[in-house]
Amino acid sequence: MKTWLRKAILVVTGGIAAAAIASPVSAAGNTQMSGEGVFDANGECTGLPSLFTMKMSGDLVGCWYTTSFDVVQETPSGIYMERGTETFIGCLADGTTCGTFSTTYKFTAKYAPSGAEIHGRCQHPIVAGSGTGDFAGISGRVDFKDDVTTGIFYYRGHFKLN
Repeated sequence: MKTWLRKAILVVTGGIAAAAIASPVSAAGNTQMSGEGVFDANGECTGLPSLFTMKMSGDLVGCWYTTSFDVVQETPSGIYMERGTETFIGCLADGTTCGTFSTTYKFTAKYAPSGAEIHGRCQHPIVAGSGTGDFAGISGRVDFKDDVTTGIFYYRGHFKLN
């Protein structure tokens, strides 16, 4: 059986690029964010046991840990769906707003018969009440889109700190 984790590791190890640094934009109490995640191939993120770990750069700087997942659907034609839980440990790009928050996620992808990912994306609503430190009371959502050529996971989203 194929799993997103196995495939993601193969895709990400194929190429890791330098991160672009962005600045969050605030509007009506919400702050927009964007940046990149890459597979933690060097094992630098050690804060939590994880099934898949990304190093984050851009507006979120730190480590993104996949803590659980379930395969929802996998078809012979290459359709794949997964859901699970994740935790971010780190800071905003300012380096002074730091803490943790957790998300649930839904991942959808299409795979070629060879097992190569054709495209993939996921949605990560932030779990209410999961924030600690400066992220206590955080709400919002982060969306990722896989770049299957470079192995970079581009993210964008919004959050509100209470």
